[in-house]
Amino acid sequence: MNRVVLIGRLTRDPELRFAAGSGTAVTNFALAVNRPRRKDGQSEADFINCVAFGKTAETIAQYLTKGRQLAISGSIRTGSYDAQDGTKRYTTDVYVDSFDFIDSGNGAGARSNSGGGNGGFGNSGYNAPKDDFGGASYDDDMTPIDDGDIPF
Repeated sequence: MNRVVLIGRLTRDPELRFAAGSGTAVTNFALAVNRPRRKDGQSEADFINCVAFGKTAETIAQYLTKGRQLAISGSIRTGSYDAQDGTKRYTTDVYVDSFDFIDSGNGAGARSNSGGGNGGFGNSGYNAPKDDFGGASYDDDMTPIDDGDIPF
């Protein structure tokens, strides 16, 4: 089974374009996804390239900007191409099936599901897991970040 679920922040504004011939909307973006903290307390992130199609692509491009938090569900796709310098380049992307806005700038989260049905975040929403110490949400102690404070 090829299934991935990620929560991260956009590293740049999504790029919307339309495929030649079919006119299908395509949006490329990258998510910065935090890894668990190291023993020395330092945090690290992975930067994951994502691709969305159709209405999902249009919605992401219209409503999301650099620094916004997003939950996605999709599948991993790998590929390769020959670069202009003659070297072979390999790619790994997540093809987005559904997504959820985690923050909306005003504190209220909006939901979207591109596929209908019951398979995405959009029908049930994303509920943060509770810890074993009083039931607080894992993000209770997080403070909002101004877009100007994000280093990427």
